[in-house]
Amino acid sequence: MFHKTGKLLLLSAGMSLLAACADGPGAAPRAEQILKGAEKEDATFAVFPVTRETLPILSSWPHKPNPNPTGWIDRVRGPSSQTIEVGDTLDLSIWDNGESSLLAQNGQKVVELKGIRVSPDGEVFLPYVDRVYIANMTPDRARAAVQEKFDAIIPSAQVQLRHEPGRQSSVDLISGVNKPGNFVMPDRDFTVLSLIAQGGGLTKDLTNPQVRLLRGSKVYGISADRLMKTPALDTTLRGGDKVYVESDERYFLSLGATNKQQQIPFPDDKVTALDAASLAGGLKDTRANPKAVLVLRDYDARQVRSDGTGPNKDRVVFTVDLTTADGLFSAGEFLIQDRDVVMVTESPLINNSATITLIYDLFGIGLRAEQITN
Repeated sequence: MFHKTGKLLLLSAGMSLLAACADGPGAAPRAEQILKGAEKEDATFAVFPVTRETLPILSSWPHKPNPNPTGWIDRVRGPSSQTIEVGDTLDLSIWDNGESSLLAQNGQKVVELKGIRVSPDGEVFLPYVDRVYIANMTPDRARAAVQEKFDAIIPSAQVQLRHEPGRQSSVDLISGVNKPGNFVMPDRDFTVLSLIAQGGGLTKDLTNPQVRLLRGSKVYGISADRLMKTPALDTTLRGGDKVYVESDERYFLSLGATNKQQQIPFPDDKVTALDAASLAGGLKDTRANPKAVLVLRDYDARQVRSDGTGPNKDRVVFTVDLTTADGLFSAGEFLIQDRDVVMVTESPLINNSATITLIYDLFGIGLRAEQITN
């Protein structure tokens, strides 16, 4: 009798310990804990299941602000040669075989005019012909313009022109490549991808590399993957442009019963809930509840809607069931957004079985629970 009573007391103590340890440290939260109170009218968050039926609605909701610069410039083909810009330098050789010349001394056949800088007005000053506008011209066209001016006063003169590009004929490749630096544009059809190639290609430490183009006071951005797959977006550069490449700034948090509980950067332009589960190292076989994978998202208060075209609260929990075909397909289409929290909840059976095992180990009981009460 005493032996049986002792077993029952141990069982009672064990169940008390079970209740105390069910929410112990190291355990992932259960779905009912996180979603508690969602049914109340004054709930501070909303819950939406991700299914084939709800996906079209959820996908049409406003997106959270993207920390990456957006907007890009389509390619517009430029001249296949260089053009002369403000700040460039010209060297002129003027040949004159005439018996007398305004420029050359007796017996001199050629006059060298070196280091002529193109003014902010796009002009150069030349002796006897005054100012000649040559900005935005190719070197050949500029030579012809200078020749025409000299023809009016020295018909026998022949002009040769050498062009030295200046700051406005070059672009800067700042970072994210193996050989950053300042590069003179070989022609006016020089593109972003051509510049990156000149810089030795992208470095290997970048996650989903993002290309940034700084033109004037505006920054444009696009992923390197999209740029390389879409030739029409390979923007033609202008003198003074600055290009740099950096990792994607977006990330999501993986928490709960996953094999990676950490901040995970976006490896691609689009990451789905199914991708996120894989990037988190998968679900823990012995702990996870695949019926309740949660995506927690904060919306801007200005994105809240009451007509269904957006979330009805600024805090939303999306629920995904990975145990059904519909849930798996839907998870593969539901897009994760920047700073989302992907929470894999713990199975309600896990804490119970683990704690019972702990109780048996602590008390040295090798009996099954049904044997204790016999």
